[in-house]
Order: sequence, then structure tokens, then C-alpha cells
Amino acid sequence: MEAKEYIESGILELYVYGLLTEKENLEVAEMAKNNPEVDQEILSIEKAIVALSSSFSPFHSVANFEKIKARLELKHGKVVEMKPASNWSQYVGWAAAVLLLLGLGYQTLELTKTRDAIATVGSEKTKIERDFAYLDQQNKQTEKSLSIVRDIKNTGVTLGGQAVSPTSFAKVYWNKDTRTTYIDAAGLPKPPKGMVYQVWALKLSPVLTPTSIGLLSDFDSNNQKIFAVDQTVSAEAFGITLEPAGGSLTPTMEQLYTLGKV
Repeated sequence: MEAKEYIESGILELYVYGLLTEKENLEVAEMAKNNPEVDQEILSIEKAIVALSSSFSPFHSVANFEKIKARLELKHGKVVEMKPASNWSQYVGWAAAVLLLLGLGYQTLELTKTRDAIATVGSEKTKIERDFAYLDQQNKQTEKSLSIVRDIKNTGVTLGGQAVSPTSFAKVYWNKDTRTTYIDAAGLPKPPKGMVYQVWALKLSPVLTPTSIGLLSDFDSNNQKIFAVDQTVSAEAFGITLEPAGGSLTPTMEQLYTLGKV
């Protein structure tokens, strides 16, 4: 289309009044940029509008119109470039979210470490308390054993090994006044499974008379190997035999491990 035809088409007036579509505005702006006649005609139309506006509204100056025109984006010959909205705020939001997740992860990790540390301390405390209780029990047993050995009222009777076990030995602590009797069996070997040591108070004359005064049960669990047995009323000797679990009514002489006279 020739510049003259373009000018006479009336499209420039619509352009100045802002009544064209965005596509048409771009076309007019491109035409004005490449054709001085079209550009000049746009300026003439704008001046006519200003003059007309001044006749009806004398208080509206040209400067005011220019401000209004600027507000309406009626500038000719220029294409307004629309810059995409900055993604900075979006990036900041993502960064904040990542930092928040990292912070929560770190706090969770530290909380887990703290809980594990507390659990470890609790386990160690429990172990220490258990060990202390065990040592306290052992200490009490040791003190009891020492008190038995040191008690001057106790008669100590040494029992020597016999034919079935020559290296075995034991000792009896017998308080004749209170009749309490303790056996120190540290010199006896571990009894076979299903067998138990049985202690006998013996009367030698006029005939050998054995009286059972107890079994050395739980032999393995007794670390001190000091056993309390039944009270002994009278005895001329003490012997220890190996018997089936539960004990026997009479001693098995073939399994006599130790023997000693009072």
C-alpha cells in the first residue's frame, strides 16, 4: 500500500486514538518508522487533537495532553518491548525452600545424634549399674567368706584327696556352738553333667555312720566356691562324694573325693 493510500485510509487516526489492535499498532509503528510521510501525518493528527482539546478544555495544556498521551501509550514509531517478569523472586523462593529443607534435615540429624547419644548414655548407665550391683554382690560374698575363714570360733577341718581324685582337696568350717557349717570347695574339680557333690558328717566308731549334711548345688555359678550346708550336730570326720543329681541316701565310697578327720 502506498503511503498516500495508507494515510487516506483513516488507520492513522485510529492509531492515534488507540483504537487499533496490538498487531495493527505494530504495523502502523513499522510503517511510520520506514516512511517519513506516515510519521509526519501521525504528528499532524496528534497536533490537531491537541488543538481541538485546547479549544474545549482551555485549562488542559499541551504538557497535560502529552502526559495523558504518555499514559495511553500513544507514542508513535516505537515498539514497546515487554520484558518478562524477573524470576529473581522465584529463585529466592526456591533457595529459601532448599535452605529450609537443609535446615530441617540438619536439625533432624542432630536430633537423631542426640537421641542416640542419650540412648548410649542410658545403656552405659544401665551397664554400669548392673556391673556395680554384680561387684557389690561379689564383694559381699567375699566379705562373708573372709568372715567365715577368720571366725576363731570355727573349727577348720582339712579334707585331702582320695583314690578317685588324689589332687582334690576341700575345707570344712564348723562352729560347734552354733552348729553352722560351711564348705570351701575350691579344690574340687567341676562335677560332670548330671552329677553333684554331697557332703557327709561321719561318725567313725563304734561303726562308720554317715549323715548327709547337704549338696554343693550350683557349683559353676558359685564363684567363691563357699557353700553353706545343714547344721552339724556331731562329727568325727567329714567326707565329700560325687553322687547323681539330687544326692544319695548313702555315700558312694568308690566316688569319695575328699576325707578329713576333725
